[in-house]
Amino acid sequence: MDFFSGQESLTAIQWALRAVVGFLFLIGIAKFMGQRSISQLRFLDFVVALLIGNIIAHPLSDEGLGLKGSMITMSVVVGLYISGVFLSLKWDLIRKIFNPPPIPLIEYGKIKYKNLKKARVSIDVLLSELRKEKTEDIQKVALALWEHGGSISIFLYPQYQPLTHSTLTSPLQPFHYPHTLVKERKIDYEILQKAGKDKEWLVQELKTIHNVKLNDVLLATIDENKNLKVFLYN
Repeated sequence: MDFFSGQESLTAIQWALRAVVGFLFLIGIAKFMGQRSISQLRFLDFVVALLIGNIIAHPLSDEGLGLKGSMITMSVVVGLYISGVFLSLKWDLIRKIFNPPPIPLIEYGKIKYKNLKKARVSIDVLLSELRKEKTEDIQKVALALWEHGGSISIFLYPQYQPLTHSTLTSPLQPFHYPHTLVKERKIDYEILQKAGKDKEWLVQELKTIHNVKLNDVLLATIDENKNLKVFLYN
């Protein structure tokens, strides 16, 4: 285990053993962090990835540094990461820090210039993302959202969307983006106010039409026609 602690010099075999231990430890760390950090590099994931990469790089390239301290430090960082993920599931304030809401860049064919500056996105980047979606005309875009992961979600007006069986058999409907009204039993009062409704209307709507209580609702969305879609806890 001489390779595990700091040495004045290491043999080729000891360097190789360090690399193997570091590789296996990183696999274990990645497995423990879960698939989310692998499939999507979000704000919190990005911070942790930078820290872990910097921590493990030094003992793998400097024989004077041992692996033990780096592995302990990485374990603490991952523990903080897991705690941050679970806390963001429980408290909205922490969730908004780690997972901020999307920023609308285009609404009903018009560019929201102030939001472009807020998201730090240039016109060139926006046009590039539209070209990737085979969209050459901004006025065809009903809504474009800058997601906190760095991507842009683009929704075209129904008449410009690709043909499907449903569009061939039914008349086109106006574009309505569903806003999250209830999430994990908690009401978004800002969305409720924009819809021109109050809590009493929502509770009554859930009771009379959907036959559920607020505490049973995992997710509820509302569009511009005041259509309410409700998803319950299983």
